[in-house]
Amino acid sequence: MSPEAPNKPSLLLIERCRVVAVMDDAGTELEHADILVEGPAIKAVGKGLREAMQLPADIPTIDGRGHVALPGFVNVHHHFWQCLTRTFPRVQHAELFDWLVQQYKVWESLDTEELKVGARVAMCELLLTGCTTTSDHHYLFPTKQPVELIDGDIAVARELGIRFQPTRGSMTLGERDGGLPPMTLIEDDERVLADYERLIATYHDTSPYAMTRISLAPCAPFNVTARLFQETVEVARRHGVKIHTHLAETDDEDTYCAERFGKRPFDFVADQGWEGSDVWFAHCVKINSAEIERFARGGIGVAHCPSANARLGSGIAPVPEMLRAGVAVGLGVDGSASNDSGDLLGEARLAFLMHRARWGADSITPRDCLWMLTRGGAAVLGNDNIGKLTVGAAADVVLFDVEQFAYAGGPSVDPLAGLIMCGTSHHVAWSIINGKVVVERGRVVGVAERSLVHRANQISTRLAEYGLKQHGLNYRDHVRWPRKA
Repeated sequence: MSPEAPNKPSLLLIERCRVVAVMDDAGTELEHADILVEGPAIKAVGKGLREAMQLPADIPTIDGRGHVALPGFVNVHHHFWQCLTRTFPRVQHAELFDWLVQQYKVWESLDTEELKVGARVAMCELLLTGCTTTSDHHYLFPTKQPVELIDGDIAVARELGIRFQPTRGSMTLGERDGGLPPMTLIEDDERVLADYERLIATYHDTSPYAMTRISLAPCAPFNVTARLFQETVEVARRHGVKIHTHLAETDDEDTYCAERFGKRPFDFVADQGWEGSDVWFAHCVKINSAEIERFARGGIGVAHCPSANARLGSGIAPVPEMLRAGVAVGLGVDGSASNDSGDLLGEARLAFLMHRARWGADSITPRDCLWMLTRGGAAVLGNDNIGKLTVGAAADVVLFDVEQFAYAGGPSVDPLAGLIMCGTSHHVAWSIINGKVVVERGRVVGVAERSLVHRANQISTRLAEYGLKQHGLNYRDHVRWPRKA
């Protein structure tokens, strides 16, 4: 054995997949094909690779028969901690602003350990539904907690093996000064700017197969100062990182911006420098055709979050029009207290149904939705090394078993469309990230699921009790049925 042998990249063969969706520009789909992984990268995709490449007999192998293989999905908008307050009855029927005000009152009490539990639950849920790269818009920094909260999320991501692009969020405009959040959740601009620099210096990795990249993300026009929006752009462009915020989500936001700034939400942030290919916005439910054209010309990306928009009654983002205009659109699960799930493949199915209901049966296709899950999300996050199974791309591969009741009658015709159209079984069988198996036979590797769920439920109970004690919010007073006589 040569001295170099111990450092030779490991090999993994995924063999005889029912279909491999390469997600290249040509839309290549290969039947009964293999994927060869070498280290963190895709080495080859094609038929009969074992023989054609004379692979060793003992190469680690995953049997892909009966499975559809795709590039790992990319989640472009989330709030991990919110999985700890999903289905709280008092806010089941609230629209965004009322929902936020109620949730702020319990989120203010979260501590560092509890936030890490929320992150771990959220990431496991994503992994099980095909996500291999996730962002997280962490804007919650209770004043009683240290500033290093995103560090905890990064530690959890590294433990689980998920590719992570956290966005350093912030709220610096509180209710005392005309914003929405309580002062218990308000930071000052200087603290946020200093933490931008710290996180970028400590964690941001620009290498091709980086597992951690940092983005910057003041929360929204109704809870962040104009100065911080401006200075975020300056910091981000100096370091070459992406910027993100919520935008044009509701009619209330339109009204707030009109009354406070005399402008539409997009015009307000654009005036602060937020117009360019390093920008992506979440939601964009209330944008118009002229704004869509500006997005397309400027290379602005959009995180489409259909479940949260439906759950809060916000509306339906004009995604088919965005896609026709050439806007990069990815999918996001949003926070699991406004969804109330972290099912990324489920978002694609809902997008498929929602836009057909609104704009007609020819407005969007199953493959449009799979594109948003993969290449669209990669474009939104500015990472051209994920979202595809081409040679040299990151070895992020997910396998779905289509030989089960949910897909019976479909795989022989169009198994890829079946992932969207059949759509009741959204869990992956296998997930490989950067060449390492992180979901094996439908289970997250190394995670004791029941123990983690038990701890999350303990925290949820504590939050409900805190809300009642501190603010009189009786989260155990369930909505009566029927609601109205």
